Formats: sequence, structure tokens, C-alpha cells
Amino acid sequence: QVQLVESGGGLVQAGGSLRLSCAASGSIFSINAMGWYRQAPGKQRELVAVLTSGGSANYADSVKGRFTISRENAKNTVDLQMNSLKPEDTAVYYCHAARVRSDYGLRLDAWGQGTLVTVSS
Repeated sequence: QVQLVESGGGLVQAGGSLRLSCAASGSIFSINAMGWYRQAPGKQRELVAVLTSGGSANYADSVKGRFTISRENAKNTVDLQMNSLKPEDTAVYYCHAARVRSDYGLRLDAWGQGTLVTVSS
């Protein structure tokens, strides 16, 4: 089965930095887009950043200029470098992969288990 495993969350002070990493596994041939979503307490899950296999990136307005998404297609990994963190960035961050082709067929969406990022003021 296709699995996404995140790492890198934790507690950081406002203004600090964290780097999230995600690795997809499971006999994968290709992944169209990989990205990060987040869900804060009491709020809906929202897109943070996404990067297609062709290199097109899209960011939420709230993180533009502070977060950078990067990806290694050959390794099926995606990272999120988060700088100048704010308390409002506190959330569970989820890795997402869209249109995953593997030995198991086509999977339209795959999600990681989530990693908690807490930014203290």
C-alpha cells in the first residue's frame, strides 16, 4: 500500500524555523503533485503549499515569503521549510500526494498521519 510518513514537527518560538519532511513509499511509479495542508484546532484543513512534478508551486497567501516547498521526484519526498513562524501557524500539518501511480493502481489522494507544529509567542 502507498504510505506517506511525515517528520520534523515540534515546538518553536515565534520567529523561529522548522523543516517538515515527507516520504512516500509503496512501489510508486509517479506522483502528480505533493504538498502540505494544515488544520488548526476548530478550523478546517487548508492548503499550505503544493508542488507539481513539473515544478509548479502554489502557496497559501498567509505563508508566501516565509515557507518554501521542495521536492525530489526520484525519491518521492517533499519538504516544507518554514521560516519566521507565527503563533497562527500552529496546526497539525499533513503531507498529501495527488494521483499516485503504483503497483496497487491509481490512487487519487494519499495522506500522511500528520505532524504537530506548535509556535509559541
